[in-house]
Amino acid sequence: MKIAQAWQLGIGNKYKMPVPRHRPTSRRPLWIIVLICLVCISLIGAYIYPPQHYPACYFFSSSVCTPFKDWFPAMPTRPLTDDEMASRAVNKDILSLPSVQSKNPKIAFMFLTPGSLPFEKLWEKFFLGHEGRFSIYVHASRENPEHASPLFIGREIRSEKVVWGKISMVDAEKRLLANALQDTENQHFVLLSDSCVPLHNFDYVYNYLMGTNISFIDCFQDPGPHGNGRFSEYMLPEVEERDFRKGAQWFSVKRQHALLIVADSLYYTKFKLYCRPNMDGRNCYADEHYLPTLFNMVDPSGIANWSVTHVDWSEGKWHPKAYRARDVTYELLKNITSIDESYHVTSDEKKVKTWTPCLWNGEKRPCYLFARKFYPEALDNLMHLFSNYTAI
Repeated sequence: MKIAQAWQLGIGNKYKMPVPRHRPTSRRPLWIIVLICLVCISLIGAYIYPPQHYPACYFFSSSVCTPFKDWFPAMPTRPLTDDEMASRAVNKDILSLPSVQSKNPKIAFMFLTPGSLPFEKLWEKFFLGHEGRFSIYVHASRENPEHASPLFIGREIRSEKVVWGKISMVDAEKRLLANALQDTENQHFVLLSDSCVPLHNFDYVYNYLMGTNISFIDCFQDPGPHGNGRFSEYMLPEVEERDFRKGAQWFSVKRQHALLIVADSLYYTKFKLYCRPNMDGRNCYADEHYLPTLFNMVDPSGIANWSVTHVDWSEGKWHPKAYRARDVTYELLKNITSIDESYHVTSDEKKVKTWTPCLWNGEKRPCYLFARKFYPEALDNLMHLFSNYTAI
């Protein structure tokens, strides 16, 4: 009886249970999903095909500017050699180093010269009043220089013979950097020749170099005989032809990159052994290819791809145009200082010409802070015009 009553009670309760309601399907935010997918695709694309000519990193180190590289580690196309593994570890550590904090950051002006500097008085005019904001280093490869300015006395470093077109030119650059790096207040390092002159006043140059976090190393790809035609297969496997680059010798680099140049032995050895004049019927000049190739491989987004030193190759000769006293006019210097695009031309039959805007912190600015090649006889005209053409 009790069982029957319980069964009837259960039936009664069953029919009293609420009928489940049909809930409408939730509307997913599809636009958010699509947006996230597009962002991810863009990040992957930017990593695989990074911009080579318009570096976006200025105030931060290149390792900070490309945080997504750690998310998508590059897969090597071949096994790395032991030397490459060691080199990559050293380069990664150097590039990730924080900037040395200095209460008085300085620019190291490094002069690579056979002997005396004919424009010492002009440089003295450039430096005066800015003591404590610069350092001077002189590598005189042939004879002890005679000084016309007290600012240059005692600035020579131990030097070795330098031969044009040979690795000794790169050796001298590394020697200058090694000496200048001893001073921790040196934050930027400028390589200059005996024929170089300043195009702007000191404050302008100082703010230009210290106000950005990239190095000014000229770098472009030339498929012609004076570019990739100089590549040697003996550089393989560490240096491939697709990575081989060309550029002007005269550079300006931040401290991290100066350390990297001095520390590098792997790629330097490749250029020392296999990039030299008259090798296998080809003339390869290490000072034109070593640094552009090195930084194209290890930190392409950390360089500007142009040099802040103007050189005129329009005459098409083995050496650039040289300016005599009669050539040095206010108009000439103003024209050089107004150039705001870097120019490259390939050495193949196509003679492809490219003009690239000189971007400083994303803003188009004049490209050049210095210029060469000036004859010593031009000193008086340069001294007379200095205050006028550098009044910026």
